[in-house]
Amino acid sequence: MAPTQVYVPRPLQVWRAVVNWLGFFLQIFLQIFRGTPSLPQLLSYIGLRHPLLPSSASSFRPLPVVELSLHDSSPEPPSAPLSSPLPVRVVEHSPFGGGVGGDDDGGDDRPLEKLTVVLDLDETLVCAYETSSLPAHLRTQAIEAGLKWFELECVSSDKECEGKPNISYVTVFERPGLQEFLEQISEFAELVLFTAALEGYARPLVDKIDAGNRFSKRLYRPSTVSTKYREHVKDLSCLSKDLRRIVIVDNNPFSFLLQPLNGIPCVPFSAEQPNDKQLLEVLLPLLKHLSLQKDVRPVLYERFHMPDWFQMHGIPASNLTI
Repeated sequence: MAPTQVYVPRPLQVWRAVVNWLGFFLQIFLQIFRGTPSLPQLLSYIGLRHPLLPSSASSFRPLPVVELSLHDSSPEPPSAPLSSPLPVRVVEHSPFGGGVGGDDDGGDDRPLEKLTVVLDLDETLVCAYETSSLPAHLRTQAIEAGLKWFELECVSSDKECEGKPNISYVTVFERPGLQEFLEQISEFAELVLFTAALEGYARPLVDKIDAGNRFSKRLYRPSTVSTKYREHVKDLSCLSKDLRRIVIVDNNPFSFLLQPLNGIPCVPFSAEQPNDKQLLEVLLPLLKHLSLQKDVRPVLYERFHMPDWFQMHGIPASNLTI
């Protein structure tokens, strides 16, 4: 005898299916909320991915030019109050001969030659504004905050239509601590000024901030070189063929793209930063530390990884002098 088939009305079947699905989803959500999941986890339960959320893999974010870290694991010198360091790359053999941070001089104990410190001018040591275009509120704010300033008369090499010299007036603000910085650096290093500015503007400015003639050399725009990637590049080989004891401080890293392992990128200075402490609290301790090194390049490579930074900005390693 065939089993009796029980007729179930279609609406009841539908309701049973709905109840079963509700029970299934209730179990899933109970398991989810017991684990306090994140938004990506919730979405993953239903097979979706949030397009605005970062992936689990860490991304390689290029460093902003003005935020190159001075962070270092060693207790000395103090690090800069900036973040976003480039990822550390393990190097078995460096271009210095003994691995990054190693010595390859066979234990030579001869006294170290004086460190050469090459300093940029605008936005590194000072900031300058054409007096006629300087906003009055910015000038007042900077002066009231205590920034040292002076006005400068600059004679351009270009002549006016009547043959008279073209004169412009510039308001210059010194970076906080400038005079003390130059004084202390000159005690253990040879100072060189290297600017991409024209001499007609830069020479009287430097005369004003360096009344004691602490700069042994002054180099202006004609001393810079042009490259495939940038104009007005500062080639340190014009100062020394031995790059072990020379360093350049510049707010524009592209200025030292030919010798990236000798460069210290600093934060640009403007009149809106009266409490800037880069010279005395960041750069001075670092330069003192470098003055004790037989080769500054391993230390600077570990701090800044500038060759990597330049490659991130489209300049291949084959164009870098390391």
